[in-house]
Amino acid sequence: MLHQHAPAVPELGLAPFHTGAEAAHGVAWLGPATVFPQPVGMAATWDADLIERLGEATGRELRGKKAGDSSVGLNAWAPVVNPLRHPLWGRNEEGFSEDPHLTAELAGAYCRGLKGRDPHTWLTVPTLKHFLAYNNELDRNVTSSNLSPRVLHEYELPAYRSPIEEGVAGAVMLSYNLVNGRPAHVSDLVQSELRQWRNGDSLTIVTDAGAPGSLFRAEKYFDDGPAAYAAALHAGVDSFTDDGDNPAPSIGYLQEALKQQLINEADVDRAVLRLLTLRARTGEFTPDRDPYASIGTDVIGAPAHVGLAREAAAKSVVVLRNDPEGGLLPLGSSPGSIAVIGTLGSRVLSDWYSGTLQDEVSIAEGLTRRYGGDEGAGVTIEEGADVVSLRSVRTGGYLGGDGTAVLTTQATVPGEAERFVLKDWGKGELTLQSALTGKFVTDSGDGYLRAAADRVGGWVVQETFRLDYSSDGTAALQHIGTRKWVRVETGTASAALVPDARTADRFVLRTLTSGHEAARQAAAAAHTAVVVVGNDPHLGGRETLDRNTLELPLADQELVRIVREANPRTVLVIVSSYPYALGALADTPAVVWTSHGGQELGNGVADILSGDTGPTGRLPQTWFRRDEDLAGILDYDIITSRSTYLYSRAEPLFALGHGLTYGQVRYESVVLRELPGEGALRADSAELTVELRNTGSRAAAELVQVYASAPGHRFEFPRRLLVGHQRVEVPAGGTATARVTVSLDRLATYSVVEERLLVEPGTYQLLVGASAEDLPLAVPLEVPGTPGPGRRTGQWFRAENFDSCHNLALVPETPLAGTAIAPADAARLGWTLYRGWNAVPADGGHAVLLDMVAGPARGAAGNVRVQVPGPADTWNTVGSARITPGFRGELEIRMGSGTAPAGAGPSGARPSRAATPSDGGAFRLVLEGAVAVSRVQLT
Repeated sequence: MLHQHAPAVPELGLAPFHTGAEAAHGVAWLGPATVFPQPVGMAATWDADLIERLGEATGRELRGKKAGDSSVGLNAWAPVVNPLRHPLWGRNEEGFSEDPHLTAELAGAYCRGLKGRDPHTWLTVPTLKHFLAYNNELDRNVTSSNLSPRVLHEYELPAYRSPIEEGVAGAVMLSYNLVNGRPAHVSDLVQSELRQWRNGDSLTIVTDAGAPGSLFRAEKYFDDGPAAYAAALHAGVDSFTDDGDNPAPSIGYLQEALKQQLINEADVDRAVLRLLTLRARTGEFTPDRDPYASIGTDVIGAPAHVGLAREAAAKSVVVLRNDPEGGLLPLGSSPGSIAVIGTLGSRVLSDWYSGTLQDEVSIAEGLTRRYGGDEGAGVTIEEGADVVSLRSVRTGGYLGGDGTAVLTTQATVPGEAERFVLKDWGKGELTLQSALTGKFVTDSGDGYLRAAADRVGGWVVQETFRLDYSSDGTAALQHIGTRKWVRVETGTASAALVPDARTADRFVLRTLTSGHEAARQAAAAAHTAVVVVGNDPHLGGRETLDRNTLELPLADQELVRIVREANPRTVLVIVSSYPYALGALADTPAVVWTSHGGQELGNGVADILSGDTGPTGRLPQTWFRRDEDLAGILDYDIITSRSTYLYSRAEPLFALGHGLTYGQVRYESVVLRELPGEGALRADSAELTVELRNTGSRAAAELVQVYASAPGHRFEFPRRLLVGHQRVEVPAGGTATARVTVSLDRLATYSVVEERLLVEPGTYQLLVGASAEDLPLAVPLEVPGTPGPGRRTGQWFRAENFDSCHNLALVPETPLAGTAIAPADAARLGWTLYRGWNAVPADGGHAVLLDMVAGPARGAAGNVRVQVPGPADTWNTVGSARITPGFRGELEIRMGSGTAPAGAGPSGARPSRAATPSDGGAFRLVLEGAVAVSRVQLT
């Protein structure tokens, strides 16, 4: 029963059970279903009520799938709650926001919908993914995410805790990566955090696909399967997803672990009980009392769900720019002729976690439906891509073929079957689409090329190619999915894939129709040009592949420039899974962004461009201007690296929360009123009353946002921290009042001294406006109280509870529990700073005690120094010790000592001065070599 594909247990009357059904934005992998906007698009609505309805529709369709196929499980593997820390993450589309609390709010709403409204029976059981600190695809099975206690508690955990404690999430999936050097699938945080929260004990913990095997294969953290599976079970795993639908290997490892007494029957029983609890929640064992039993297959794609998809598509559209002088948007009821230009203008693309699209509406189709019948309007469609032919230099024939037959070079002149639409997706990835059939050229699995694919897709994409040019202008054609090369077979003239590039045919690429020229003509002939660019969710950035730049592909940049030059009335529509740096293109008269918005994408975009629906979408994450504004994708310490809108000092292109309306809203005043809690000595929340005025001629749905800052905070407080938001309708030429309640708990920071979240007393600024950077109003908030106690001498504290650090890695104290500190690069010095004492004496009567450990693959050899502040930002060494190879245990470093071997007395060297730093006392540990420290004490 502990495998994803659990067989029936007839003796107990248990049917087979399948853990997990993908449901990120509609039911996926089970055939046709209503496809909603990607999660990052859902989040752009900032509308928890709408997202809850999307979750409920998804849950009902999953029930409908089960009505047609009893093997379908009701454990929904959604939503993803990893905060969108880094915009180059390949799976950006699956998350909600870079803000953890907005993620918690919106993902929690999706969970509520998936769970359903019945107080006893769950519609489905939502699963929060992926615990923990997972925002990179590069080497995701073996990279470790460094999480300091502050980042863990302030940034990573909130999106999990809120839905779990609300009781709307019934399961958690663990992540592929390591956290602080320990695989997430054996993390002690499951027991120390998740299980300790309200409702945490009944959570079902599931593994990600293939991750259990990685514990002893890719990660090599354990010697074999039984040891790995036993450790995962002890850590809290209840269901193992490994070896596809074959449970035998997993069960074999667990049986061997039982035999070796690595686990016992009670460990197994606990996991089984949680799995049975999950199943019982959906009414599996009480079908006569299941309120959802009447849901049938007719719910899939129901008209109400299609209407909901259109509402979501429209509300997720974000107007990024609308030149007030040009007044380009909205297009209004009589915009004249419109040219829709760009490959994405006439297509609706799905992603890896999409259901099968049905009755999808492209942007071109949406605008045609809206304006096609209007006199003088008319919508023309131009992809703006080259149409090319490929002639084999060796055979003289042109590549082509009818229908889905193997491509050959039998044609001596390029006819319709030898014409291909060439699309450049960036980074050298190209697709070839038959101009005759509209099908994509692909490897069908037998090593021959055919124009047979309806769309780009698959776990390993088979529809992309790369052209390898030589100095004579000819090119070899490489199939990216197999890394093989195209060679024309002698005799049959068939296009086959071969491994050796030296045997590849070379082709002459002839442009039959210039996409740029066609785009220019279409734009120039229209009253308004709508140029649509973006990504294919299977290319460039996706699961297993991070992006390497924020830049739009050069081909898309050039297409936009050509259209703008031909028609000043240009609307740039970006359809993408992630943010882009736009450079000069950001000055296009009107710029609009939407995620891949599902089957109703085109209608939703048309609703906004036309003005039939006022824009309400707001960015759920920052759009940065340049790659240099980003920290490394593997740097999870957002405080030290100054990452995300919370700490970044970079001026964004478009800030978190940015999005325009068609009104002209002015923020006029704000008044704060404290709201005391029941029986509380101080207020536990505050209400901000914000007065708005719309001087425009159209009504506006304004999203009033409140951020906090605290320049005088004794710890590093975020530069901006989202603490509340409220949407309010502001009539044209009128006023409106928004009331935003801010919970003081949102101001909490994690105290590394008291090891808990605390709201520090002091003065906070509550900043009010339309985005994280557009904040015209401010009001102070005084939080009374006494600052928390400082660090105490004579008491051990965890070394990881530092105030700041440099070149530091967090590593396992022991393989399965605890965290220690060590240099990230043993060849360079690393240090941690500890402050908060009244003073740090530097004389020989005092000492620093260290608990030295050896983390995995680390021998204890190196040096440790104790330093205190000196003049002019310098640091004086007041004691040090050489760590001899193999040493572990307690180490005393006397203040005022020189350098001594571990365990030896002081050498007699003294510092240049004693220090009593003005910040209340501080010292730092400087680590050199392969040393690791788990605990620290100042005596």
